[in-house]
Amino acid sequence: MPNSARPTDVTSDFFSAYLQRPGVADELFDAKGQMRPVWRRFVDRFARLTPAEIEARFERGDQYLRDAGVFYRQYSNDPLAERDWPLSHIPVILHEDEWSTICAGLTQRADLLERVMADLYGPARLVADNHLPAALIARSPHWLRPMVGVEPRGGHYLHFIAFEIGRSPDGTWFVLGDRTQAPSGAGFALENRMATGRIFPERFPRAHIHKLSGFFGTFRNAMERLASPRGEPHRVSGILTPGPSNDTYYEHTYIARYLGMMLLEGEDIVVENAQAMVRTIEGLQPLGMLWRRIDAAFADPIEFNPKSQIGTPGLMEAVRGGHLGMANALGSGVLEMRAMMAFLPRMSKVLTGQALALPNIATWWCGGARERAYVQKNAQNMLISPADAVDLPFDLGATTALGGEFRGTAMGSIADWLEREGDRLVGQEAVTLSTTPAWQADGAGGGQIVPRPMTVRVFAARTSEGWQFMKGGYARIGRSEDVTALAMQRGGSVADVWVVSDRPLPHTKSVAPSDGNFRRAAPSILPARAADNLFWLGRYVERTEDAARLIRAYHLRLAATDNRNDPRLKALRSYMAGYGIDLSQTVPEALIARIFTARTCAFNVRDRFSTDGISALSDLLKTATRMTKTAQPGDDCARAMSVLVRKIAGITGLVHENMYRFAGWRFLSIGRALERADAMASLLARFTGEDAPEGALDLAVEVGDSIITHQRRYRVETSRDTVVDLLALDADNPRALLFLIRALRQHAEALPNAHLHGRPSELLRTILPLETGIACAMPVEMTPERLRAIRADLARISDLIAATYLR
Repeated sequence: MPNSARPTDVTSDFFSAYLQRPGVADELFDAKGQMRPVWRRFVDRFARLTPAEIEARFERGDQYLRDAGVFYRQYSNDPLAERDWPLSHIPVILHEDEWSTICAGLTQRADLLERVMADLYGPARLVADNHLPAALIARSPHWLRPMVGVEPRGGHYLHFIAFEIGRSPDGTWFVLGDRTQAPSGAGFALENRMATGRIFPERFPRAHIHKLSGFFGTFRNAMERLASPRGEPHRVSGILTPGPSNDTYYEHTYIARYLGMMLLEGEDIVVENAQAMVRTIEGLQPLGMLWRRIDAAFADPIEFNPKSQIGTPGLMEAVRGGHLGMANALGSGVLEMRAMMAFLPRMSKVLTGQALALPNIATWWCGGARERAYVQKNAQNMLISPADAVDLPFDLGATTALGGEFRGTAMGSIADWLEREGDRLVGQEAVTLSTTPAWQADGAGGGQIVPRPMTVRVFAARTSEGWQFMKGGYARIGRSEDVTALAMQRGGSVADVWVVSDRPLPHTKSVAPSDGNFRRAAPSILPARAADNLFWLGRYVERTEDAARLIRAYHLRLAATDNRNDPRLKALRSYMAGYGIDLSQTVPEALIARIFTARTCAFNVRDRFSTDGISALSDLLKTATRMTKTAQPGDDCARAMSVLVRKIAGITGLVHENMYRFAGWRFLSIGRALERADAMASLLARFTGEDAPEGALDLAVEVGDSIITHQRRYRVETSRDTVVDLLALDADNPRALLFLIRALRQHAEALPNAHLHGRPSELLRTILPLETGIACAMPVEMTPERLRAIRADLARISDLIAATYLR
């Protein structure tokens, strides 16, 4: 019923927007205006929910995403700016039979893309026989000449790809784009599924939905075979990320944790004699495979983009030598060009003898006179854009024309533009996308179901059994009926995709039953960069706590005397100024900077540090930043610092109680112990000397969080001997120098290569005499000069740790 309202067999007011809308094909209704059977049970159940129940369910899903720390990076001046994951709460529902048909068509397309890639970097028959314009390929920044003639490790160029598909007005599916460079979204699909599980926990639909997790297991097995082919020694595998500033960095860390793979940045890898090696705390380890999440042009600054600061010099050499597998192969971005879609239908017939089972969006390369004239004549119904653009048709770039009008930079008339730059342009049919139900809140606790344009992203992984497809998981939903509002950077959202069966699906085990010969997996390899970030995370958390305690001590005394010329206050201001902390600021900027640096270190190892820990650091930063505007000098600021100290105690408690005792935990703990010991030695050197102001000893005990212990232990007023004994020489006080240096020695003994040829390493040979000297000292011997010498020894220990493990 193309020109009439929908059938009124859905009585819920939530669906009024659909019932009043003219009949056009979408996911809920077909082209005849009939509800698709796969939606019926979901709609019936949803229509019985009250507005309050809907709001509570959606909040459960959103709360899960917040608790899990799911985000995507916004493009802004702040490299750590984040936006909460924009979940569209209503899933997209497809029947398993329809999904199977889609995947069959995409299997054909995946094989075609592999063959095109092999030809472009091999015999180049497609160009020689005029099936592809030579200029189009040669000018493309995504075609990488150093890959020509290089046979990829394992024999295949493509291992993990995605397809953006949409439904046309007649109900059939078509391909909007091929994602062969470094497709994103698979990890987010898992989180989408977890969130919708909180929203719709009932047996139906849960028992009828195909699961996603098995897809990743088969892909990981394929990657392990690529890393260490039969007959070769074991090589490690990893995921290559651009780093925390990337918009999908959360997904990189999530997938690394989920699959138990190392998350590597370019600086983690070094190439020696055409062999890629990972810098680890145990030295260089051979690398056999990389799942690349970085654009190929930035992967190697020697052979590709010389301005890249996120790649690895010589990486192409390792690929060329056959020592490094890459998923996907360098140079695969050429397949994503919009212009490629103009030639794929013809190339399918040439290479396979078959037409494309799943057509792509109609595309014309404007390098030919006939095609250029056609695009100019039909410009009102076209998207005209650069031929080598690799974004999707609805992700409009700066120089595009849509519907006969320029978007972004004006280029004169479209006719002149086509005539002048035709061989660099493509025209694509302006897409009309199917819509899907989406919830539109009214701001008053209610809302309704509205139609929004949608695309589905389908993920495929190469395995030993051929291409395997994730069964659902990821759809992009527009914020309005304008298809250009699908992109998340423009306010679009993401929905789960349910591939459902008519019957409950049997529970399938993801692993084979145990044969009784269980063997615990060896600890994972720790890259040096990850160890470095954990080490400095520990140090900056301790620096923050130390500063907060000193600031609190200052304002407590300021409140008691209200005399800024008090000798204790002057001593504290002078002491803190030596660390760059200005106590004329109620909440010093330097304190905020310490928290920010700690959070940055945690973000850099998000795959190895708990979500709760990162959330706690983010909360600490928000709290401290808010205090800069509200805290007043004196008691008010002292109370504010007490809040920060308690929050820091929660963070350190998470580390101590919950973090697995792997090598990374040891580096974090070493950083904490080293920083705390240095701060204590500095504090004692300044406030137990003969020139210390009256009351300085009490201040040292207070900052050392040892007031109760001192009162119970000595039962006398503070003296230099009691303070030094408690804060320097007491092996049971976790803030005492002896306790901290003993902890350093214990952690150092557990690190790789702690003993070489039966002798302690240089690091241990530095720690042992320091520990012994303090253990044998009397309070009177711990003079300010000796305390300063201890700080010098601690600095040497820090340098040795960096030189031995962190480079």
